[in-house]
Amino acid sequence: MTRERKSDKTKLIFLELNEVNFDIVRKYLRSGVVLPNFKLLLDYEARTTTSEDSYELLEPWIQWPSVHTGKPYSEHQIYRLGDSVNVSPAQIFEKVEAAGYSVGAISPMNTINKLKAPSYFIPDPWTQTESDKSVLSRQLTKALRQTVNDNSASKVSLTSLFVLFYAVLAHVRVVEYLKFIRLALTSFKKPWRKALFLDLLLHEIHLKKIRNNRPDFSTIFLNAGAHIQHHYFLNCSQISECDASNPSWYVSEEEDPLEEVLHVYDSILGDLLDSTGYEMLVATGLSQVPVSKTVFYYRLADHEQFLKEIGVKFESVVPRMTRDFLIKFDSPQSAVIAEAKLASLTTGDNKRIFGEIENRGKELFVVLDFSEEIISTTQIEVDGERHLLLPSVVFVALKNGQHTGKGFAFFSDGIAWCAPDNDKHVSSIFDAISKFFDLGRISVS
Repeated sequence: MTRERKSDKTKLIFLELNEVNFDIVRKYLRSGVVLPNFKLLLDYEARTTTSEDSYELLEPWIQWPSVHTGKPYSEHQIYRLGDSVNVSPAQIFEKVEAAGYSVGAISPMNTINKLKAPSYFIPDPWTQTESDKSVLSRQLTKALRQTVNDNSASKVSLTSLFVLFYAVLAHVRVVEYLKFIRLALTSFKKPWRKALFLDLLLHEIHLKKIRNNRPDFSTIFLNAGAHIQHHYFLNCSQISECDASNPSWYVSEEEDPLEEVLHVYDSILGDLLDSTGYEMLVATGLSQVPVSKTVFYYRLADHEQFLKEIGVKFESVVPRMTRDFLIKFDSPQSAVIAEAKLASLTTGDNKRIFGEIENRGKELFVVLDFSEEIISTTQIEVDGERHLLLPSVVFVALKNGQHTGKGFAFFSDGIAWCAPDNDKHVSSIFDAISKFFDLGRISVS
């Protein structure tokens, strides 16, 4: 049973902490790790959420559209990251705006910008949709796309560096400068801190925009927790039931990147909880648990160059998250030829490099899902000739965490009366937001 409304506030901040496992957060707190704002959050009205039954559907780019549209995957049918631009039911953002409220959003995953007059909108780095019309938002969108999608190869352009530097100067509070400098300087030896830097920057941008624009509904999506769990979960000091471990060349056993991200998120929570006049909703979409066996992740170093070298003719290629990319062709026939070529690429022991290829007519969605270690002698066969694979790929990380359908949600007192029953599908969060803004009679196509 949910509480009755305790607040007349109509403003809401929705913090999307992608995939954070709050069972692990509780273990850190019980062990004595000081996370005061997480401790406050755990006193809120708490719910666990569920997701799809099939493991292949337990992906954040599927669950967050469920949150934003109020529909399970079987209804919204958004299966790939970035596909919201092709098929997208009405989202919570347009519905709230249509009710007369102002709306701002920072990096909401797999979300198309259909707002007519956003207070601000910066899309996630993987979805080809427009930002708001401000010059800084447009430039920052380009910089984040380039920085995130080329992160594995450490290819950050000078233009992106300049934009990010300007964004720090324009948005980050002076008292936070040392934190940003420290993360930037130490990220070369501790690469997970790049994700912390970007999440902190998005937070500072969001915080300043909230204070300047005062939108009625504002949401921000943070991904460093998911990234770090995926790639460093086995270094978590609070797991003991897992036999797998990370090699020392990958990360020192003395490091605990997951505790680091929780400290960063704790400070972010503190800032948002202090935002006067706002209720708070925090949700994770789904969560992660440690893997029993590590899996190697690789990404093509240069997608266009690789496709040209193997003889694939294409119009354009769009990198997506980590191992995924989308190839566009001038005809379905060209796509079929390319599909056959990519499917034929195998290593010496006959294992495919691209095990998942989805033909969409004039497009191919491709996943580099080869999961074993690629060494200097690993070869692939192209048209009867053998080529070394290592120069064409970039090592991304070892997989440490895997998805589980359990999600977590926390509702401050003024929105607690809208909270769904426990263990409802994650799409029920949409209903809670709709109820808070009284959207029952609002129709948006």
